[in-house]
Amino acid sequence: MAQTYALPPLGRSGLGPARLRAATTLGPAFVAAIAYVDPGNFATNFAGGASTGYRLIWVVVLANLVAMPIQFMSAKLGVATGRSLPQVFRDTFPGPRSWVMWGQAEIVAMATDLAEFVGAAIGLYLLFGMPMPLAAAVTAVLAFALLALQRRGYRPFELAIGALLFLICAGFLYLGLRVPPSATGSLGGLVPSFSGDQTLLLAVGIIGATVMPHAIYLHSGLMCGRAIGRSADEKRQLLRLERADIAIAMTLAGLVNLSMLAIAAKLFHNNGSGAAITLDEVHTGLDRMVGGGAALAFAAALLASGIASSSVGTAAGQMVMDGFLRARVPLTLRRLVTMAPAVALLCSGVDPTQALVLSQVVLSFGIPFALVALLILTSRRSLMGEHVNGRVTIVCMSAVVAVLSGLNLMLLGQQFL
Repeated sequence: MAQTYALPPLGRSGLGPARLRAATTLGPAFVAAIAYVDPGNFATNFAGGASTGYRLIWVVVLANLVAMPIQFMSAKLGVATGRSLPQVFRDTFPGPRSWVMWGQAEIVAMATDLAEFVGAAIGLYLLFGMPMPLAAAVTAVLAFALLALQRRGYRPFELAIGALLFLICAGFLYLGLRVPPSATGSLGGLVPSFSGDQTLLLAVGIIGATVMPHAIYLHSGLMCGRAIGRSADEKRQLLRLERADIAIAMTLAGLVNLSMLAIAAKLFHNNGSGAAITLDEVHTGLDRMVGGGAALAFAAALLASGIASSSVGTAAGQMVMDGFLRARVPLTLRRLVTMAPAVALLCSGVDPTQALVLSQVVLSFGIPFALVALLILTSRRSLMGEHVNGRVTIVCMSAVVAVLSGLNLMLLGQQFL
């Protein structure tokens, strides 16, 4: 069975006061939120702001708003069924369909790990001047150390991830205060528009970096162990608390993403020249135009993002394999296998920022698979009971799937036709 996470009872004999129950329950959404501020977001948001100015703010806002109901649906599935999304899919659709879902999820996991591992290595390079091969080795050690916390239960891991998320938020709060966005430009960027092939590529990359497929799989697994043995009333209370957990975590992630794009738009857009920018150039530009403190905050946030998201991605990958295939491999072995492409990339001399952007485009193609599966399963009363999706949710989420699939088809047409 997949790893589950025990939670003390919600009743008076367990957690006591309501505020203590809430404090103990909060956490899964913060783990999932790391996927929304991983190094892929750094690459796509800064590239988008530098090349298009504030024009793609509407994409960032929309992606983060859509993420909230998606993550709640995933959490709801875990609470209602006591199983993760991959497990429920396998039990509902055994055979070839589960194998197809596993295959595409593994490809997405490789792209995810590439972005996260490369991002952490770039952070080490920017902070300490480490050569990329050495930075790759140090990143691997740090990611393994964070994953080891899972052996002590869910809470130490969640607290460590939450602390790294706080570090990321603190870094961009400082940067936002030092580089305040243009009010006029930000308001103008809320109007949806596309202008050229590169804008569409960046928009799809931002969506892929924000609505992460592995976060959809992961959230259900983080919640399923919390629901085992609970009464209907306790499950309803658990979902109410999780709704608040999601709102707080996704809002923080959204503000960080907006800060990234706005900083790039203000400092690096170069009066509409359309030039893209690498993370190394972002660091150098912050140092030159804002100061060493801003450059340090950026590099530290990037490193924290890479380490946290790398560990979260590995845990999600294990959940995917266990759920779709009923197969478990040691986390260490899985980590070694998935990090191999990233290590090869870092040692090859390929531009890591461009690789990060393209990896996020790959992720966007995995979103419809995860979303369709989630929508179908959470719309089945036989699985969800009283927590089944309403008609409004089904219509809205169907529209989201259609829009994301349409953007992907447009991108394919531009790239290959």
